[in-house]
Amino acid sequence: MTVTHTVTTYEGARDAFRQKHLRQALYDAGEVVMADVLVNLHGDEHRARRRLENRLFRRDTRERDERTRFPGIVAETLAPHVATGRAELVSLSHEMMMNLAATAAGVDRPRRTPEETHRLYEYMMRFIEGATLAHYTGDREAKRADVAAALDAFDAEFLQPSIARRRAALDAVAAGSLDPDELPQDVLTVLLANQDQLELGPEVVRRETCFYLLAGAHTSATAFVRTLDHVFRMATTAPVDAERARDDLAFLQRCTHETVRLQPSSPIALRRALEPLTLAGGEAVAAGDEVVIDLMSANRDPAVFGPDADEFDPSRAVAPGVAPWGLSFGLGMHACIGQELAAGGDPAADTGPDRLYGLVPVAVQAVLAAGAHPDLHDPPRLDPTSARGYWAAYPVRFRPAPPVSSA
Repeated sequence: MTVTHTVTTYEGARDAFRQKHLRQALYDAGEVVMADVLVNLHGDEHRARRRLENRLFRRDTRERDERTRFPGIVAETLAPHVATGRAELVSLSHEMMMNLAATAAGVDRPRRTPEETHRLYEYMMRFIEGATLAHYTGDREAKRADVAAALDAFDAEFLQPSIARRRAALDAVAAGSLDPDELPQDVLTVLLANQDQLELGPEVVRRETCFYLLAGAHTSATAFVRTLDHVFRMATTAPVDAERARDDLAFLQRCTHETVRLQPSSPIALRRALEPLTLAGGEAVAAGDEVVIDLMSANRDPAVFGPDADEFDPSRAVAPGVAPWGLSFGLGMHACIGQELAAGGDPAADTGPDRLYGLVPVAVQAVLAAGAHPDLHDPPRLDPTSARGYWAAYPVRFRPAPPVSSA
């Protein structure tokens, strides 16, 4: 009989993340998309693949994305909504983040038409549902079949043409007719170039590419909407801070970090013990047992984040060694590979003139600069089919921001 152990303190969670005999288990129910992808690997296999993919998240690459690629994507995605005076933030944010994630994953959009973007968006949303099946409250088998069908259709329409282009480029490099520096800098190219070395079957290549597409878009899009929700609420509770968030990107980054701390993309992390071990609190865990890391509790531990740990406070001070986003990006071998791309680095460490703030704060600032405000006639709605507290819809209107009282 499997025993489940739950860790609720910050120190206990940090220790559990670092236990090398605890294997990732959160996505076991979502194997239709997540089987054998990076986040589900363990030990030597995980290290080998992460070592290859880490090169795609170096600082120079993050700087290119934040300062060159992403601003144009934000402007292009936002413009038609500003023109109509309204938008729905859940779909807007996923489309915005998807367009960049597709480039990073290696999923080409040769036509770049609205119809093509919409089809890729629909595929991505199916993949997200597959990855989060553990939190799905409907018919899981029916949803799993729906996701599998979407994978097949995506493979034919988007992935195989993208693979063909990259194989042709790799062949040209091998023949000496193309400089290696001219290869696409994306996950799919790295996987194909090392497919034999890593013994990656075509199904694994497909799932890994899909994983980067959905992970790069979904977690950032979720943080984007939640951060905006907090900023909108500050207009009533802390109007001076709300105004500051519109003009001060460093402060807006702190708002993002505080949002991610209070509302991690996944409320828990789940591990399965490969061998007997002992948790930080002295609790014995047998091989095969589950360890639930309760991130909602650990990130609100008053011993670490103060007596008001449940409150949203972007000016919160934390002790050295404690990330302002808590443990929401994980820790140890499975720390999120794209966390600094999404939310920038720790402000305590990244203070120079070339500081990077992350794609989420950049996108939030652009929406605020366009005068986004909640649609008072169409309030936001939570997704009733998810246990993760996702927004199903968040309508906004665009108009010049009203003056903010300092009273």
